[in-house]
Amino acid sequence: MNQHVDLLHGPVLKSLTKLAIPIMATFLIQMAYNLTDMIWIGRVGSDAVAAVGAAGMYMWLSSGLGTLAKTGGQVLVGHALGAGHNEEASEFSENAFGLTIIFGIILGIICAVFSAPLIAFFKLNSAHVIADAEIYVQITGGLIIFSFLNQTFTGIFTSMGNSRSAFLATTTGLVINIVLDPVLIFGIGPFPRLMVMGAAIATIAAQAVVTLMFLYYASKDTLIFKGLHICRIPDVRHTAAIIKIGFPTSVQSIVFTGISMIIARLIAGYGDAAVAVQKVGSQIESISWMTADGFAAAVNSFIAQNYGAGNRERIKKGYCAAMLVVLLWGLVCTFLLMVCPVPIFRIFITEKAILPLGVDYLFILGVSQLFMSVEITTAGAFSGFGRTIPPSVIGIIFTAMRIPMSLVLTRTSLGLNGVWWSITISSICKGVFLLVWFLVYLKKEMCYTDKVLLCNKEGV
Repeated sequence: MNQHVDLLHGPVLKSLTKLAIPIMATFLIQMAYNLTDMIWIGRVGSDAVAAVGAAGMYMWLSSGLGTLAKTGGQVLVGHALGAGHNEEASEFSENAFGLTIIFGIILGIICAVFSAPLIAFFKLNSAHVIADAEIYVQITGGLIIFSFLNQTFTGIFTSMGNSRSAFLATTTGLVINIVLDPVLIFGIGPFPRLMVMGAAIATIAAQAVVTLMFLYYASKDTLIFKGLHICRIPDVRHTAAIIKIGFPTSVQSIVFTGISMIIARLIAGYGDAAVAVQKVGSQIESISWMTADGFAAAVNSFIAQNYGAGNRERIKKGYCAAMLVVLLWGLVCTFLLMVCPVPIFRIFITEKAILPLGVDYLFILGVSQLFMSVEITTAGAFSGFGRTIPPSVIGIIFTAMRIPMSLVLTRTSLGLNGVWWSITISSICKGVFLLVWFLVYLKKEMCYTDKVLLCNKEGV
């Protein structure tokens, strides 16, 4: 059975949706790894949640570097496949994996050796919270290479129009994580009670299994993985092309996380409970942005292949169809977070003193869900063209605004809620400005295509 979706022919919405649904499901499953940890860790207490939340910031920061190889590889493989250059697509894939392995090893060593100073940045108040956070960084950061490889595999398979393999691999990992979490956290049967350490071990074990499954699917592929050696040292030409496209997105991700860490440090000033609220709230909110991110990945591959094939009109139709879907999704998420914050937050933390803080977080962030979905999908569309600088510029500028806005708003009667409003306001700005920029860019692209077709017709 052919698992590759034909992105160059046939009904646009059908092709896009067929590719997008497994990707969105994959992203939601990846999010479920963290949610599963939060549900079980939340039963241990808010201190454990704060520890995982602080440590998780570095996993988020590290993933920005993994994004470089994943984004550059996905876009260039898509362009090559669209142009019918399968051998070149294979070469780009090989070099993307080479970069991934190098980055994974370097960051793994840093996290394992320097966990104490990394966690000290947040100035957490409790000694046992700090100790748990250090352990979590050492385990999940030290073996982050599995996460990096899974990112790159997902990107390459998606660019091929095969999102089903990523879905199956990630689903298997989730099942393993769901089984191992309570066993290792609470010590069921012969297993010791490991708590935060158990959550970290369960996550890494699941990620390792996902990597093995990706290797299996790659061994069965005949399109670009046949004869490909993922451990080969990257060559200069292909690596430079990957870095050129992936670097802006990587910088944006790292800067975004760095700013989030500064804000997390500001939040820590309100106590470990506030850190726990931010961690749990962001995980709940991730249902919205990871679904949009999944659809954006589909849009990326759709546009990349059609750009390589020169199908400009199909690109326009694909973007319009994608925007219709994410707008509806954004509205649904806004409704849920603003209307049902209490039962949603209570799933993760049941402590009565913390619940009002969590409700405020979800309600305020609910205001921006529609705009955030627009921003993420449009960023994916830009990346499909190989233009990763515009979303990075918009993302960095308005994300950086969160720091001064937070400092100003927290000094008003809003208090901690001022931080949440700074995030919402910046998300609204990013969605609006990036959409306008893309529409202008798309119009220029269409005009350029029309001129080229006219010249060819007239024999110029």
